[in-house]
Amino acid sequence: MPQLPDDLDAGAVRTWCSLALEALGRERAEIDAINVYPVADGDTGTNLYLTFESAAAAVEAVFAAHETGTTAPATADAVRAMAHGALIGARGNSGTILAQLLRGMAGVLADGGGADRLRLALASAADAARQAVAHPVDGTVLTVAAEAADAARDAGPGLSAVVTAAYDGSLAALVRTPEQLAVLGRAGVVDAGGRGLVAVLGALVETVTGQAPVRSPGTGPGKAPVPVDGGSVVGLPVGGTPVPDTLDCPEGGGGPAFEVIYLLEAGDAEVARLRTRLDALGDSLVVVGGDGLFHVHVHVDDAGAAVEAGVEAGRPYRIRITHFATESGHDVRVQAEPARRAVVVVVPGDGLAGLCTEAGATTVIARPGEPPASGELVDAIRSAHAREVVLLPNDAALRHTAAAAAEQARTEGVRVALVPTRAAVQGIAALAVHEPDRGFDEDVVAMTAAAGATRYAELAVAEHRSWTTAGVCQAGDVLGLIDGDVAVIGSDVADTARTVLDRMLAAGGELVTLVLGEDVPDTLADALEEHVREGHLAVDTVVYRGGHQRAPLLIGVE
Repeated sequence: MPQLPDDLDAGAVRTWCSLALEALGRERAEIDAINVYPVADGDTGTNLYLTFESAAAAVEAVFAAHETGTTAPATADAVRAMAHGALIGARGNSGTILAQLLRGMAGVLADGGGADRLRLALASAADAARQAVAHPVDGTVLTVAAEAADAARDAGPGLSAVVTAAYDGSLAALVRTPEQLAVLGRAGVVDAGGRGLVAVLGALVETVTGQAPVRSPGTGPGKAPVPVDGGSVVGLPVGGTPVPDTLDCPEGGGGPAFEVIYLLEAGDAEVARLRTRLDALGDSLVVVGGDGLFHVHVHVDDAGAAVEAGVEAGRPYRIRITHFATESGHDVRVQAEPARRAVVVVVPGDGLAGLCTEAGATTVIARPGEPPASGELVDAIRSAHAREVVLLPNDAALRHTAAAAAEQARTEGVRVALVPTRAAVQGIAALAVHEPDRGFDEDVVAMTAAAGATRYAELAVAEHRSWTTAGVCQAGDVLGLIDGDVAVIGSDVADTARTVLDRMLAAGGELVTLVLGEDVPDTLADALEEHVREGHLAVDTVVYRGGHQRAPLLIGVE
């Protein structure tokens, strides 16, 4: 029997993330079905799942970075990664609040994960989440989080007692939500976001005790059913009554027309002014984050004004706008006839996003340290609105994420082909031969062949001394990676790039593609073009600006 943790160390955090993701995956559809507040759009379970998926992926990335080392990740690294992953991947109102709950916990658990630290962490999480919401409402996930923290505070000694008390407190609070929020009482359901939090805390109980929670405080007033065995009937409509298609928001009427979400790089003072401005524009305002990076969520009638407010405050990106179209009181989505075929491509910077968009592709930007989750790729496939989609992940690390997104889209009736591109230059090569008028299979074969015929390389700067396939590198060395492996260690970007090009072209080639990072001068491209022209007369060179990307230089040879 595995040893159970008496402290939430990095390994326990990793296990918690995995179990929570499994729990939210199991209950996603049922949580979606009871989603009536603040908008009855049936996506709370999905949003919570996608938010936690991003958190879990960030924790896995921390462990992957330590695979070759002799020490495990520090607890602080794991909990901060969890919080950051949730922040950048947060979806919807519920996911944004969950991200702030995890951020509040991480701020405390980074200094230790014993029983007393967890009590403080749960209290910090509840306070942080309530402060992030412009107009907190009782009977929501905020209430569930607060009562979980109160129960943990009064629990006996030991980590097991604290997590069990927090879970029981959250479940008792969840049962009472229909009494506190009229819209829930009319629908005969418990709060969907609160139910998701109960699932997350249940996963924490299983992490610490080794057993899924089995206790229940009873049915409570309102007669909303609750589980007696850790099952998934919490908050189902009372007596099987279906949830209404629409319910009035507390602000009256049908609510604003758009949901606007974006990440924002800005200072605290600018964000404070942004809160005031967005609060005047709409409702369901939640702003979470800190240390220069924030996640903004708001429901408005003027989506453009909400985005413009973000531009004035700082640099918004990953902007998502959802239209709550209504007709005769029912949620509808009015769309044109699907296109025959589309290409969805993941790119490492704004520059390549513009290039691929001009070529007709739907793009997903993978910013440094922020790989897209499967939910983001599914959203991109949906937004492409085509019967057939070719997906280009452009990163070997996104293989499983892209496969999951493709499988999800297939269940929705979209024919998706995943071309396993491992670098942006392979994606560019594949997109260059894309012809939507030919047969789907023929097009996929041609794109796959073009990508496979493209060798790829990138330059990186070593952050610390380490062993590589080319020898020992020191911090600050320039590394030339060919097909994913370190092949050259140098001290100068231009010299290292020349050596990499010579090695790649030694095996032949007709076209060199150079993608420059935003801080790389044009003179480097000129020098490398001249080097190729002088040493390889029959080889052409094309240069693109990649914008803000992880590597200063990407190289492709076809």
